Amino acid sequence: MDMHGARGFRRGGRGFLSEEEKANRPKITVDLLKRIGSYLLPYWKQMVFVLLAIIVSSIFGILPSILTGRIIDDGLYGRNLNVLVILILASLGVTILSNLIGVLQNYLNTWIAQHISFDMRNKMFAHLQSMSHRFFTSNKQGDIITRMTSDISGVQRVVTNTLTSIISNVITLVVALIAMYRMNWLLATVAIVIVPLFTIPTRRVGKTRWKLTRQSQECNDEINGILNETLSVSGQLLVKLFTNEKYEYEKYEKANQRMVKLNIKESLVGRWFGVVINTLTTIGPMLIYFVGGLLMIKYDRDLTVGDISVMVALLSRMYMPVNMLLNIQVEVTRSMALFTRIFEYFDMPVEIKNSPDAITPSSVKGTLKFDNVHFHYIKEKPVLKGISFELKEGKSIAIVGPSGAGKSTIINLIPRIYDVVDGQILLDGMDIRKLDLSFLRKNVGMVTQDTYLFNGTIRDNLLYAKFDATEDEIKKACIKANIHEFIMAQPEGYDTIVGNRGLKLSGGEKQRLSIARVILKDPAILIFDEATSSLDSISENLIQEAIEPLIKQRTSIVIAHRLSTIMAVDEILVISDGHVVEKGTHNELVSRGGIYSELYETQFRRALDDYEQRRNSGGEELDTENRGFGVFDFPSPDLV
Repeated sequence: MDMHGARGFRRGGRGFLSEEEKANRPKITVDLLKRIGSYLLPYWKQMVFVLLAIIVSSIFGILPSILTGRIIDDGLYGRNLNVLVILILASLGVTILSNLIGVLQNYLNTWIAQHISFDMRNKMFAHLQSMSHRFFTSNKQGDIITRMTSDISGVQRVVTNTLTSIISNVITLVVALIAMYRMNWLLATVAIVIVPLFTIPTRRVGKTRWKLTRQSQECNDEINGILNETLSVSGQLLVKLFTNEKYEYEKYEKANQRMVKLNIKESLVGRWFGVVINTLTTIGPMLIYFVGGLLMIKYDRDLTVGDISVMVALLSRMYMPVNMLLNIQVEVTRSMALFTRIFEYFDMPVEIKNSPDAITPSSVKGTLKFDNVHFHYIKEKPVLKGISFELKEGKSIAIVGPSGAGKSTIINLIPRIYDVVDGQILLDGMDIRKLDLSFLRKNVGMVTQDTYLFNGTIRDNLLYAKFDATEDEIKKACIKANIHEFIMAQPEGYDTIVGNRGLKLSGGEKQRLSIARVILKDPAILIFDEATSSLDSISENLIQEAIEPLIKQRTSIVIAHRLSTIMAVDEILVISDGHVVEKGTHNELVSRGGIYSELYETQFRRALDDYEQRRNSGGEELDTENRGFGVFDFPSPDLV
């Protein structure tokens, strides 16, 4: 009985909703239940077997308690050894059989739960893969991962624990009550009155322990936050540089001390509760013995010692199911909240998707046209305000302008990372929204400033562009990207591990590897988004040498910072405040005396004069092409 009481408490300790859970309690509707049922429906046959197994196991689980009465009356008091042996063996056999059925039920239950979570994980991953870039920039990465992991794992617990627990406890309670009332209605009624009294302290103490558990969890979260911040690579470096080891230790010690005090309090609550439960679980059987003895002795009722023993045993079986069912509202609420959170993600519309009549052309020439394109991230703040230009097959353009002018937005619209709000983008005369999305993106290669590499080998990261690429194709791509010699200088060559996000490589090495990956992809349109930004002059020069031949070979768009890159393209677009304010070649734009000319004169002429002055005064000679004048960007929006 002590064991049943303790188990009931452990469940009861979680049987309270937090304030946040109460505030966000989901509304249980028929549609929600049908939707949940749709995930169970494919496994209805297995569910039927589970239900049958629960019923049989519950009945068989009660039988040993009933047989106890026969063992006492017919075997012990009747002094019949054969009957005693038969009843003991029967009780043992029923117990073993009940446990075996329980194992089968658990296997089926786990099998169903695992397959349901398998289906949900696959569906969620596919759905998230189809979501637009806006979704990932608008939602916290931690929340997205939680839906994929903890929430869906919670569904598995709902199936294996909550659902089957409800059914199992209801059946156990019903079978026990039927058995008790068939034996003696008066004793059965006494038992029913006692059981709810047992649950009162359980819930009261449970609330206290739940409060302490919640505080412990908050304290634990604080400790984990300290550990994550101070023991990470970047965090440790910062602590050391500012010599704050003592400060961080004292902060950790203080949080750790709070955790110890809370754990001691929670432990004491459990001890005092154990005393109460042990007392109550003793009072219950004593009342049965008293009432049963009173009936036997004073009123000469047709009751035996075995019957009273059965009543006591069945009473013990009732404690846990009653306590569980009293907390069922909490379990159901949490389960519904879990499903609601998952369905919220499933119900998010896919913003960027294929047209029903998507076109997959046999080839792409690469002529690109922006026709009066408008775009905004927030409706009240337009980013592009009627952008129009045309890029012919095999030609190249450079886009220059101040930060926030819309340069990166323009190139993100081409592979449909976002969709235009108004106007259209045409590829070889076809609206890109009419093209098959995979086909479009396969024909657009992009090298961004923030290069992302997977934690694998150099070869793995290159093959991500083309899984069936040959060794010769990989080598040629790396030679074009000026990275082959560096790779061959590594002990493991192409099998060198790059680390998480390419941590083991420098910025220039990662960038050149990214260029090689795009070359291996072999797209019709190449886009370089500030590919040489924030790099040292040597890395910048190596990347520049890789980029310049590429932009002469195919349709290319460059968001440029270097004068040499700008002068190498066929046309320059000057973007300001969401408009194309100037377009033309370097010489044409300089001669017009507009924004580009002003910037050239104020920024580059000054740099050239400084260079000449330093050289004439005997200072270090500068490389005007690759060192002294690499950056070309508007210093501030005020200039435009």
